[in-house]
Amino acid sequence: MDKKIRLDRFLADMGVGTRSQIRDMAKKGRIEVNGVTVRKTDEKIQAGRDIVRWDGEEVAYVKAEYYMLNKPSGVVSATEDNLHETVIDLVMKHPPKIPGGGQSPKRKDLFPVGRLDIDTEGLLLITNDGELAHRLLSPRRHVDKRYFARITGKLPEDARKRFEEGLTLSDGTKLLPAHLEARDGGKENQCPGEVAVTIREGKFHQVKRMFEALGCRVVYLKRLSMGSLVLDESLKPGEYRPLSEKEVEELKTLEKEPTGL
Repeated sequence: MDKKIRLDRFLADMGVGTRSQIRDMAKKGRIEVNGVTVRKTDEKIQAGRDIVRWDGEEVAYVKAEYYMLNKPSGVVSATEDNLHETVIDLVMKHPPKIPGGGQSPKRKDLFPVGRLDIDTEGLLLITNDGELAHRLLSPRRHVDKRYFARITGKLPEDARKRFEEGLTLSDGTKLLPAHLEARDGGKENQCPGEVAVTIREGKFHQVKRMFEALGCRVVYLKRLSMGSLVLDESLKPGEYRPLSEKEVEELKTLEKEPTGL
């Protein structure tokens, strides 16, 4: 059976307006349910079954949306910001990248799952599925996140071992085991260079602080994957696309405990 939902909530979720605006619209006869003009918006309807029209146009209900964004530098991972463009601004202003073109998201309650620093690029999941977001971000889940980084300085000879044992940051914070992989010839202790890092948690500026603890500095950072979700390299910075059904299902069926780094 289709879920029952208040008419004003239905229309607000689909971005028609605020609940107070929707009540005013109803009073003016601008809203119909199954061909009948309704004046009150507190009644419940069956989303996906009842036909709702606003100013004569049918309003289709979408319960959840899932998008993969290749976040560009200079954009903040937030729903709103007074100084900078946000990832939600980016998604709402442009259509997704799919064959043949596509419509912009319908949901107005989208948010980024986790945060990337303003100067960090790469994979960011955008959705309105709070349950999935909680599962992916829960410290108990330890969902792997893989990054590509360019660093300057010189790593100690035992850098990889220290990553695997769990680094201690300069402020005394003890981290979970992580994995360090060289991308410039296989020598982790030669910098400046390119490395890949896999972490299981998401502390503030974590990757940057990890290298700072070893005497290096990150000059470029890009997230490549989060759990089973891998960045689509065909997406240019600032572009996004809907997740496939398979990608969504794989995210929802992540094991409670990771298999290991």
